[in-house]
Amino acid sequence: MGVEAENNTININGEAISAGQNRLVRIGISRLPTGTLIDIPVHIFNGKKAGPTVLVQAGLHGDEINGVETLRRMLQENSFNVKKGAVIVVPILNIFGFIHFSRDVPDGKDVNRSFPGTKSGSLASRIAYTYTSEILPQVNFGIDLHTGGSQRHNFPQVRYSAEDAKSRELAEAFNAPFYFASRLINGSFRKTTLKMGIPTIVYEAGESMRFDDNAIEKGIKGIRNVLEKFGMLGKNKVEKQKTPIHLERTRWIRAPRAGMFVPEIKNGERVVKGQLLGLVADTYAKKNKKIKAPFNGHVFCINNQAVVNQGDALFHIGSIEPINLNK
Repeated sequence: MGVEAENNTININGEAISAGQNRLVRIGISRLPTGTLIDIPVHIFNGKKAGPTVLVQAGLHGDEINGVETLRRMLQENSFNVKKGAVIVVPILNIFGFIHFSRDVPDGKDVNRSFPGTKSGSLASRIAYTYTSEILPQVNFGIDLHTGGSQRHNFPQVRYSAEDAKSRELAEAFNAPFYFASRLINGSFRKTTLKMGIPTIVYEAGESMRFDDNAIEKGIKGIRNVLEKFGMLGKNKVEKQKTPIHLERTRWIRAPRAGMFVPEIKNGERVVKGQLLGLVADTYAKKNKKIKAPFNGHVFCINNQAVVNQGDALFHIGSIEPINLNK
């Protein structure tokens, strides 16, 4: 009976983490005006047996704290002590945004629009460059945790790249309630990983600056599902799971007028064409505009903003069947 090869050594920030070792490495990024050093904490769990290296990260947008809490709980529970392969865990990528309760870094730029970055560019670009240079060359697969922004609440969902069949397989393995292909944005982390040949999925759940236990619990379970797919956790009892719903097409339903927004459905619900989704009413109770479902589908995001302007995104709806988005 042959002996299985050991896992590869992982090198980050000049530190070597050999097979069977776990370590916390800190990558220095910049300093605050006070001189305080800001660094990115990176946890490495390198199994003894050979296997893939999976990157699990959160906090790319500093105000999206559900992912940060998801990874904190998993680190606390020693969930990443893998038997084979390796896991690189980055609970907070955008430290500057996190300490300022902001999506961006102090210069107003979005790190997730700055990849792959440049060594001498803006702060956001330098963070992206350092991360792309230090972490990504050693990664085989990626899981990026996000939440809805601007008071939009995302029902647990996974997004993959239509151009990458392996990312769809990862999305299916994660087993969130919904999964679908979404377009790649210039300068985004996922577009950069696609160019580097690293299949990556984005888990979206909850809203910014607000904990959501359902989102966190499904995130924990989904990450474990992916690690189990690669046999990284050893022998585990596989639980019977619900089949995730694949959405073929998605559409934002926007406010037809300004006013007070009153949703009439719950996030995650299945809806039928013509069903009342909510109302936009004026503040004087004289007029209101009903918002109805344009097709049969599932609601997977609701805007929790009570006062809206014309054109604001209110509901994100997906269909399991192809739909004509021009209707």
